[in-house]
Amino acid sequence: PRVIATKITENLNVADFCEPPSIAGPGFINFKLKSDYLEQQLTEMHGSDRLGIATANPPKQVIVDYPSPNIAKEMHVGHLRPAVIGECFARVLEFLGHDVLKLSHVGDWGTPFGMLIAYLQEAYPDPKDAAEASMSGNLATFYRQAKKRFDADETFKENARQAVVKLQAGDKEVLEAWERVCQLSKRSYRKIYDLLNIAEDIVDRGESFYNPFLPAIVEDLDKAGLLVEDDGAKCVFLEGFNNKDDDPLPMIVHKPNGGYNYATTDLAAIRYRINEDKAERIVYTTDAGQSNHFAQFFQVARRAGWVPETVELSYAPFGLVLGENGKRLKSRSGEAVPLQALLDEAIARTRLDIEARLEKEERTESDDFIQTAAEKVGIGAVKYADLSQNRVSDYTFSFDRMLDLKGNTAPYMLYAYVRVQGISRSGGIDFSQLDTTVKLTEESEVTLAKYLLQMDVVLDEVSAALLPIRLCQYLFELSQKFNQFYDRCPVLKAEEPARTSRLVLCDLTARTLKLGLSLLGIDVLERM
Repeated sequence: PRVIATKITENLNVADFCEPPSIAGPGFINFKLKSDYLEQQLTEMHGSDRLGIATANPPKQVIVDYPSPNIAKEMHVGHLRPAVIGECFARVLEFLGHDVLKLSHVGDWGTPFGMLIAYLQEAYPDPKDAAEASMSGNLATFYRQAKKRFDADETFKENARQAVVKLQAGDKEVLEAWERVCQLSKRSYRKIYDLLNIAEDIVDRGESFYNPFLPAIVEDLDKAGLLVEDDGAKCVFLEGFNNKDDDPLPMIVHKPNGGYNYATTDLAAIRYRINEDKAERIVYTTDAGQSNHFAQFFQVARRAGWVPETVELSYAPFGLVLGENGKRLKSRSGEAVPLQALLDEAIARTRLDIEARLEKEERTESDDFIQTAAEKVGIGAVKYADLSQNRVSDYTFSFDRMLDLKGNTAPYMLYAYVRVQGISRSGGIDFSQLDTTVKLTEESEVTLAKYLLQMDVVLDEVSAALLPIRLCQYLFELSQKFNQFYDRCPVLKAEEPARTSRLVLCDLTARTLKLGLSLLGIDVLERM
């Protein structure tokens, strides 16, 4: 091995950026980056509004699937992960230059709507009153009232079933009531999206949108020779999915009663996205329990010839949000925790923590400052706690852990950013006016420099593998390296040229943290 290593080093030309390679032990080749190379890279990075990160060439048309809440119900904790993970994917891909279409495949069709429509029509017979009530109402209260009637009254239950039939038949009055219910629900979850800092340009394209295309899906599968009738249902038998008798499992696309299901709608959606939206990559993110469903309808779509080889189907499953008891997070009543209540509690806990810290430091801040900080830190902590986990694993939701100022948390990262802003305020420094000449003389400076120059590689990894944890881990380690540098190297009190050079390192760290956190959907603060 040492002979081979010697031959390799003799034929390497790395003099532009490395010291001469050395051989160690049984044949390891060690490389040491030149300080002047690192200094040049950092200087160029400081002068770039993108921190030197290139855009994709060529860019792709990418579709990112966002959470798909059921229009008929309020959002709960189960919608947290697809919301923050989908937003992270979209932000990273957009920053890298791809053309991203953000879609929410909302559940806006089916039985629950019959219940809500029947209640709306019963409680507000006059369409004008119904419009005012639905525009000003609260979705959770509205749903509970309708559910109470549905469970208690057989006549109402039948009216709800008939409302579904009329909805599917295109009855004008029922469609108007349906649209009012959809508007109420969209306002409800937009409020939550705003709190979570979720993009405003999400396109709601729900099950109802694909309804007209469903008969053609069944017809074209039949023409392709994939459709088989089994016990009155029309289905496609899958390859690689067998039952306990080792017979192929069917994926039903047309039920015996003539209805369609999720698989049919998803097939219609994937074909529309490729043919009409011209998608070159489609990113789906759902809980891991749906993995088989996605593998199955991907297979059917490919066998039907609807997915060209040039189109990449990326499925990014995620684990569950667990409570402290290790089970799926639920309220005391045993129901899924409303997402709004969860976020409100995060903000309230953060506010108490900020107020206690201000009192200890004998600082006085305005109520607006405290509330804004509580919202940014609290929501950022919830999002970071999710994104910093291995996506495919379950994770335990803990306010205490995610709001900790120490360790791999959003507050720790935010504090590192705030520390740099404090340097700027203390020294009256305008970072944009700095001379960008960098000179690295201390080991902690070199270590920080090497971390700063890894951001582009990390974002490429997140884009390819769809693992936000890699960006989180990078930002955490960068914060650690910066804090070590800050503890060991005087900045404002250093002599020139070290002072300016270290100020550049501080600025690059802050800009990298701000960019990285923004790609996670987390806003920074100038003070904490």
